[in-house]
Amino acid sequence: MKQLFLILVIILTFCKLEIKGQPSLEATEQLALIQVSVMDMQKKPRVHDDILFVGQQTNVSYRGKSDSSGKFELLLPEGQTYQVRIAGLVDDIEFEKLHIPQQDGIISGQFQICYQPAQSYTLHDVLFETAKASLKANSFAILQQVAAAMKAKPQLLLEIAGHTDAVGDEDFNQQLSENRAKTVVQYLVQQGVESDRLKAVGYGESQPIADNNSITGRTKNRRTEARILTSLD
Repeated sequence: MKQLFLILVIILTFCKLEIKGQPSLEATEQLALIQVSVMDMQKKPRVHDDILFVGQQTNVSYRGKSDSSGKFELLLPEGQTYQVRIAGLVDDIEFEKLHIPQQDGIISGQFQICYQPAQSYTLHDVLFETAKASLKANSFAILQQVAAAMKAKPQLLLEIAGHTDAVGDEDFNQQLSENRAKTVVQYLVQQGVESDRLKAVGYGESQPIADNNSITGRTKNRRTEARILTSLD
C-alpha cells in the first residue's frame, strides 16, 4: 500500500501575483490565478511533477508542471470545485479538493502541496509466460505508462526488480528473476528511456511478501517492482 503524506495550504486573495523569472498569467473576472508550490516533506522542491486540477462539475482537467523551484501557475475557471491529483509513476495520486468561488473581483491564490511520494511500485499488470522471461501482451500498456513518466521526469532513475515464488530450483528462480528484470528494462529502452537510467536486478525467491504455501501467496510473490533510486551505483 502506498504511504503518502499531504499538507495542503490554500490562500485566496484579491491581488495580482507575479513569479520572478517567468511570465505571469493574468487573472480575469472569470478565471482565478493560482500559484502552485510542490515540495516533499523536507520542504525540498519537487521538480517536473504533473499536477491535475479536475473540475468536478465539468470533468475538464487543467494541468501544470512544476519547474526547478517546484512552482508553476495556472488559470482556473471560478465557480468550480477541483479534485487535485498528482500524476504518479503508474497511478495518479488523489488529494484534497479545491473550491474557487464565483464572485466579483479578481481572485488569485497560493496553493501548496507537501507530500512524500512512494519509492516502490508493484507493476501488477506486468506478466510473463510460465517459467519464461517473455512478456505477455497485456503487460505493454503499463510499461508504456512507466516509460512516459520517465520521459516526463528526466531526473528519475529506476531499479526494475524481478521476484519469483519458491516453487522449483532456487538457482533457476534467481536466474529467471534476473532475466525478467532485464526484459522489462529492454522494453523500456525500446520505448525511448535511456538505458543509463535503468538498473535490472533479480531477487529470485529471497524477498517474499506472502506465504509461498498458498496459491494466492505464490501469485503475490511472482512480481515486478519499479523502485525509485537516487543513484544507479
